[in-house]
Amino acid sequence: MKLLIALLAFMTAMPALAQDLLTAEEFDSYTQGKTLFYGRSGTAYGAEIYRENRRVTWSFLDGECKDGEWYEANGLICFVYEDNDTPQCWSFTQGAGGLIARFENSPTTTELYEARDSGDEMICLGPKVGV
Repeated sequence: MKLLIALLAFMTAMPALAQDLLTAEEFDSYTQGKTLFYGRSGTAYGAEIYRENRRVTWSFLDGECKDGEWYEANGLICFVYEDNDTPQCWSFTQGAGGLIARFENSPTTTELYEARDSGDEMICLGPKVGV
């Protein structure tokens, strides 16, 4: 009986696993001109502004922002930022409530979900000055 329950649970989850990844064109069409806020496990994780020419600005919602850009590589959407040129690659799918993003660089995958598309500005404080 336990095996049957486990099998049914797995089969119920299969449509989510089988979802097609967004292509670069689909991702660009969905995100361009938006500020998307992302959550993880019910808490705020960060936000990203998506601009023309695949330019982005990311923040962990701490007032510090990083400019960067994204590109497609092997079916993934990869980001590089001004302070880190190591690509951070994610797979994106479209869920009922918006984007679902899975970090693909690490075996302990982080999964984020789109919390909201906000018309609000993401707060980016200026550079730290003073002694």
